Amino acid sequence: MNAATFSRRTALALVAGGALLFVLLLWLIGAGLAHGPLNDGGAHGAGKGLTGYAALSQLLEKQGWEVGQARNESELTAPGIVVLTPPASASGKDLSRVVTARRGIGPTVIVTPKWQAAALDKLPQPPPGAKPGWVALQGAQLPEWKGFLDFVSVASAPLAGGAWTAGDAAGQLPEPRLVLSGRGPNLVPLVEGKVDQRILAAYVADGHWPALYNLALEGSGQEPGTTYPLVVVFEPDLLDNYGLSRREAALYALRLFEATGDGGPRRVTFDLSFNGFARTPNLLTLAFTPPFLAATLCLLLAALIVGWRAFLRFGPAHAGGPPQVAGKAQLVANAGGIVRRSGRLHLLGPPYAALLRDRLARALALPRQTDHVATEAALDRALAYRGEPDHAFSATVDALRRARRPAELLRAAQSLAALERTLTR
Repeated sequence: MNAATFSRRTALALVAGGALLFVLLLWLIGAGLAHGPLNDGGAHGAGKGLTGYAALSQLLEKQGWEVGQARNESELTAPGIVVLTPPASASGKDLSRVVTARRGIGPTVIVTPKWQAAALDKLPQPPPGAKPGWVALQGAQLPEWKGFLDFVSVASAPLAGGAWTAGDAAGQLPEPRLVLSGRGPNLVPLVEGKVDQRILAAYVADGHWPALYNLALEGSGQEPGTTYPLVVVFEPDLLDNYGLSRREAALYALRLFEATGDGGPRRVTFDLSFNGFARTPNLLTLAFTPPFLAATLCLLLAALIVGWRAFLRFGPAHAGGPPQVAGKAQLVANAGGIVRRSGRLHLLGPPYAALLRDRLARALALPRQTDHVATEAALDRALAYRGEPDHAFSATVDALRRARRPAELLRAAQSLAALERTLTR
């Protein structure tokens, strides 16, 4: 035998490493990590450019909030606050469906989009020192969400001085030449322009929530409701990375989320599904998602056990013999195997009886021209002369001819072999 190409440890390392990489690949595909980085310069919770909300996410996390990201509608059913940052071209009907479902689950903060931006690292000539996710502002675009909050209108205009006020809080917007504001019959202002009192952030007055009521600039006059609040931030520079570069904006963002949560779970989920990162559930995602994760782990454990048992097999590998073995015994064994598999074993009785009868006739020098009845009668007489019962040979031959089962054939053949030994000794 030749020496093994690899040692046992090397073979085990190769198999285990390959299996681990395969499982990791499946998990990466199922988790959607093979679709590129989330920090693409977009206005969402993972964006680190001017228009993104990564700073808000990190700020809340440092203040003890549990921060997560959602990439499909099923993940938006988590308790706590959900932050929606849909683009201007988002479907109003989809937004209405998601927000309506959220009103019975937890508070919702929706931020209207404003800036059109281009990623610096994707420009034909990126500026020196540009990092992934950084953007250049190229203009503005108002949201067009038909079917969602149709009673609210959004306008864009300069804000004198860029100053905003929220009761005892105040600050300065980074770009006063382009400021979004909202107007509607059912809005309770939270943040206003300091000069013209245009609404920069508000909540929908269809219920009474004490913490938001205390933060509001006007009273809502509503009775306590069974739904959770909906907060609309019309000016995104109050919460995005561009605006949170100012200390007063960061402090007010913390106050806004504390009031919106109003003692509920300190959890914030930033939606990414409306920003092009929607992940459709499939078999791979289900396999690594509870409760199916338990079945996946059991399957992997079973595969590990089977592989380990195969690796620790008893003894060396069996060396097979040559495909063809010469010799009469092998030839007889092959012929017998063919007859046995064909189911014609009972046809061997008469030929074997005739073969043995002729062999005994030659051994005793009986006449060759005698028919088989006379030959069998002569063999009966020879056996009787040696003390065997009358018709011993003919009766045994007849039993062999009539045998159908293997046990009957074997028993009759053994009896004939015994009679042959009696006649030839």
